Amino acid sequence: MTSSDRYMPITGPDCTIPTLLIDTQAPLDALHDAAVFRIRAVTQVLENLALRDEISSDTVVLQDFALLLSIPLRDGCDLLDVIGRRLRARMS
Repeated sequence: MTSSDRYMPITGPDCTIPTLLIDTQAPLDALHDAAVFRIRAVTQVLENLALRDEISSDTVVLQDFALLLSIPLRDGCDLLDVIGRRLRARMS
């Protein structure tokens, strides 16, 4: 495995040169903890919003908020993808 295979860029539309990378050889528990942290953070914010009586419907604010939440959620999904690939490779 080359170093370019070891470090996978996170998914994101914001740059053409990857600067944030996932170490695909990191211990599975560390990858899992990082994924869980990000996904739970987004889940907690969304659950708090769902329990509010009033939510501003300003379109720009809602779009910015959705983008803000999509970043850690996408990071968590990327981490889960790495975990899945590693687990499938073990079963082969």
